[in-house]
Amino acid sequence: MKILVTGFDPFGGEPINPAIETVKRLPDTIGRAEIIKLEIPTVCHKSLHVIDEAIAKYDPDVVLSIGQAGGRPDITVERVGINVDDCRIPDNEGNQIIDEPIYPEGPDAYFVTVPIKAMVQRIQERNIPASVSNTAGTFVCNHVTYGVCHLLATRYPGKRSGFIHIPFLPQQVLDKKNMPSMSQDVMVEAIEAAIEAIVDTEEDIKVTGGATH
Repeated sequence: MKILVTGFDPFGGEPINPAIETVKRLPDTIGRAEIIKLEIPTVCHKSLHVIDEAIAKYDPDVVLSIGQAGGRPDITVERVGINVDDCRIPDNEGNQIIDEPIYPEGPDAYFVTVPIKAMVQRIQERNIPASVSNTAGTFVCNHVTYGVCHLLATRYPGKRSGFIHIPFLPQQVLDKKNMPSMSQDVMVEAIEAAIEAIVDTEEDIKVTGGATH
């Protein structure tokens, strides 16, 4: 099995992005999976172009993307991507798309195809806080969550994809009062655990992961 793991470059004025830093530190093999690491730009459409090229080059079985969710206190495994860009801030090339579909011909939403409940459980077994998330936002993280699902559905059938959001690093919150963070070592361990679950799980487990709001 081959898993393409992507991580975004820094954005929003931050000098570092824990997403790509975590991806860089993953081992080259996890379980029975070869890990292919890829940095992607925090730019609408260009991010998907870079991923598309990597899928064509490496032919991975799974595409797992990692993104920063500053303010979230735990590792959050995304359930769904929606077909809209509504960018609160400009991306790294100054684009600020508002209320436009990512793919006009695409469906309103895609559910990811990795075992999200098993991934959360495996992370929690390492004593790391994790949960299912039902929104990837409407910025480039959702753009990639939805966009990769669409690429696989239309061009690369049989492959699976997913998205994980991770918190700020401690050094990112020195000037952000009461903002949660997580150490790099813990985030690397969490992503390793999630990938182990992807490798080991053919059908997702049926446990609660819902939310009331």
